[in-house]
Amino acid sequence: MKQYVVDAFTDQVFSGNPAAICILPHWLPDDLLLKIARENNLSETAYAVQTGSAWHLRWFTLNGEIDLCGHATLAAAYTIINYVTPGISQIQFDTKSGRITVNKQEDLYAIDFPAYSLQPVPVTDEMAAAIGACPVKAYMGRDLLCIMKDEETIHNITPDLEKVRALDGLLLHISAKGKDFDCVSRSFAPKCNTPEDPVCGSGHCHIIPYWAKTLCKSELIAYQASRRGGTLYGKMLGDDRVQLAGKAVLFSIDEIFLPSDI
Repeated sequence: MKQYVVDAFTDQVFSGNPAAICILPHWLPDDLLLKIARENNLSETAYAVQTGSAWHLRWFTLNGEIDLCGHATLAAAYTIINYVTPGISQIQFDTKSGRITVNKQEDLYAIDFPAYSLQPVPVTDEMAAAIGACPVKAYMGRDLLCIMKDEETIHNITPDLEKVRALDGLLLHISAKGKDFDCVSRSFAPKCNTPEDPVCGSGHCHIIPYWAKTLCKSELIAYQASRRGGTLYGKMLGDDRVQLAGKAVLFSIDEIFLPSDI
């Protein structure tokens, strides 16, 4: 079985966020999909099966299946458009989060995602202790989004991951207004066995809606300030959809050797 490893939200290998993409002729047992993800030891492995004109796409972390993953969606679209069915410029994925459409726009892959509804929550001592600095504001969607006072704080944070694990929300995102970008953020996912997510697409389904409203802008350029780094181009599509666009680059094409009785 062929597997592609793609760095998403970047045009250079060893940066952005890597995802493993497996194109399957049919679905394998869920426990095997999880074993492959754990063997890869990346934050996400995505699996795609073609169903007529669309593709069924699923995402697995080291802990199991999740409902949405932005960078692995971009990586899957990049893989299919460039290596599986070259020549197409649009692909539709059916997922746990509904239908997701990806359009290739020159060297960008623009993805139509659901935007998370953000509810303000009180800033707590537990948040400040986990992050290592006190947020200015906090919001809850699927994940916890904490707004920090400035970009320097984002770069300098060293969170206590065990305390982050105890916070509400699946992931923790910290974000601030940027100097060279509209916003600068970092994402932490110890509940998914990923200390820091290099570039989090689903996280920006929280981050872009917040900053679009705050800055009164419908289009933004966001930077993920992890060690690997990555750039996302965000655009609000109404109140409940957000377009995330980014580049991607192939790192490797591998062969997975499954047991003969599979």
